[in-house]
Amino acid sequence: MEDRSAPLPYPGGWFCVGRARDLPPGRVRTARLMGEDVVLYRTRRGAVRAVGPHCPHLGAHFGAGGTVRGEELVCPFHGFAFGPDGSCTGSPDGVRFRGSLAGRHLRERDGMLFVWCAPGGGPGGGPPAWELPPAVGVRPLAWWSGEVLSHPQEVMENSVDFRHVRVLHGLDTRETAPPEPAGPLFTVHQRTTTRFPGLGAVSLEQPVTLVGLGMMRLVAELPQLGSSLRVWVLATPVAPWRTRVRMAVTATAPVPGVGAVRAVDRAASWAALRASVRIIKQDRPVLAHKRYLAQPRLVPGERSIGLFRHWAQQFYPGFHPEPAGPGRTGGAGLHSGPPAGLRPGPDAAG
Repeated sequence: MEDRSAPLPYPGGWFCVGRARDLPPGRVRTARLMGEDVVLYRTRRGAVRAVGPHCPHLGAHFGAGGTVRGEELVCPFHGFAFGPDGSCTGSPDGVRFRGSLAGRHLRERDGMLFVWCAPGGGPGGGPPAWELPPAVGVRPLAWWSGEVLSHPQEVMENSVDFRHVRVLHGLDTRETAPPEPAGPLFTVHQRTTTRFPGLGAVSLEQPVTLVGLGMMRLVAELPQLGSSLRVWVLATPVAPWRTRVRMAVTATAPVPGVGAVRAVDRAASWAALRASVRIIKQDRPVLAHKRYLAQPRLVPGERSIGLFRHWAQQFYPGFHPEPAGPGRTGGAGLHSGPPAGLRPGPDAAG
């Protein structure tokens, strides 16, 4: 399946490249993003940065032995040092040159590191076209990471495919209101009914917000249990039709008469994570073998899939926003038809 052509190009947006806690001061790490390496490092004062992987002197890879010296990144080959602005600041013998590092735009949110990618591939391409929403204010207590042979759009599309949730995952999840697209955000309104020991059926209202095609964020309150749930699904394209999916969870489960207990919250978070991972593992073989259809035969009740795909066009090359008008959703600025670089599969109808 790895050698098949990719009917969707790389999307633009913010994509997770790792956990903030895995990058303490003085650490250098390499992340894979859209077929390229990105080197991440945190200075001794705590500033985190992302740069292209190769030294402009003779091409050494900073991720293979590079070090942090104070606020500088030092090449492992000849010892050239580079300051926070990417410029060469010196070397063991005092020589400097005018070359500079290829900087990447990076943001730290809720204990996660995100790098900006331009539409079509590559983490460069000028300043970000939009920003991540504010942090939710808590850091994940449980993490999982794995790869799927799929594309971020296919992963995120599952959040509006309610028919597959019932058939494949056996969950009673229903849409309660039409999705709300707003620029790079897409909010899905849904209700899941499940059973808890001693409580019977419990309905969970859980608005889900897609942040571009790289993050799905769920914020849910469970008043029957006195608990809350925060779930992040992070889809990062690492190669054509290969996506690293990270899942992060924070759940609170107050102990009666005691209140919040860190160990209990951590156990609840891992329990919720296992349930989420079970879902992505059920999706994995289907995603690996399904074909992307640019013009699918949608049936009644699947309007949200079409709305999602319409909204997703803005993250691809060749997209030109249109002003909002009659019948359009303000802020999304989408046009009909597939974006540049998309083509229907040979079995697509229409």
